[in-house]
Amino acid sequence: MREKLKFVVGSTNPVKIDCVLAAARLFWPQSEADGVETESGVGHQPVSDEEMRTGALNRARRALAEMAEADFGVGIEGGVLDGPEGMWVYAWVAIINPQNRIGWGQSGRFLLPAPVATLIRDGMELGHADDLFFRRQNSKQKDGAVGILSNGRITRLQLYQPAVTFALFPFLHPDFYL
Repeated sequence: MREKLKFVVGSTNPVKIDCVLAAARLFWPQSEADGVETESGVGHQPVSDEEMRTGALNRARRALAEMAEADFGVGIEGGVLDGPEGMWVYAWVAIINPQNRIGWGQSGRFLLPAPVATLIRDGMELGHADDLFFRRQNSKQKDGAVGILSNGRITRLQLYQPAVTFALFPFLHPDFYL
């Protein structure tokens, strides 16, 4: 594979673009990443694995369709999942190439504070709930809940980058993923 690959991310969120670039450059140091605005095709606040996976794949496909010269389309779809322990937050990543090969990855998960979960259950999107509860502005394009709860020790980029890396495995080793 070439050393300089072009990734197009189905989002203009700088955190998502930067995490894709960081993961890509682990393997292809000259890679580039751009973002384009895409629709996920799921609710504004995904609340299941199925919604997050669908949203990630839709974003990856739509991004690649927007930028035909790209080698890969990338979708990152965060969401929440209610469980017996509380409300988990995490993201799915889908990467697709023009030959329709798909790679999947998932970020780590962590529990939200109960008051934030209540705001989401009442219909608020996670980013807005974070901003309200933590008294921040536009946290989803900055440190997000993970940055706030980890006292800045884990950024959103650090949360998402391993998931992007995992989604690259089928492209790094196509003979293992038939």
